[in-house]
Amino acid sequence: MGILSGNPKDEPLHYGEVFSIWTTSTIARGAVSCYQAYLNHSGDKDLKKILEALIDQARLEIKECDTLLTDNGISPAPTLPDRPPVKLEDIPVGARFTDPEIAAKIAADTSLGLAACSQAMGQSIREDVGALFAKYHMTNAALGLKILQLLKEKGWLVPPPLQIKRLESVNV
Repeated sequence: MGILSGNPKDEPLHYGEVFSIWTTSTIARGAVSCYQAYLNHSGDKDLKKILEALIDQARLEIKECDTLLTDNGISPAPTLPDRPPVKLEDIPVGARFTDPEIAAKIAADTSLGLAACSQAMGQSIREDVGALFAKYHMTNAALGLKILQLLKEKGWLVPPPLQIKRLESVNV
């Protein structure tokens, strides 16, 4: 039997795993705070549903990552206070994020989350850590698809330059 065989939970975390877990927990804390603010700014009910799903997912990630950190003797980052709800009308128009801006930002966040989960999975040697990030990856992919569908449905998607078929050039 090798040194790192048996129950993965009995194996030590390596520095890369610790950093990925701690960073995920910390970023999720920021996401909860930011997405709560976006909820205050958003007027679209479909966007609000996605924001609430993102907040729920971030809270789950905080709970699971903090448990893993604590079980391994590592202190998680401090928790941020919840933002109070605010009426959209109370936010000055010039200071308000628009729904298309919010949707574009959460789409970018989700895309970055996929890349971060892939990196964490690739560096993990503990199966439970790799599986945890695989679970987050699948959830991010599903949420990303919902965000893309929302962007298209609402007309908020700004596509990159599209390739237009050209007639083949004739040699003269």
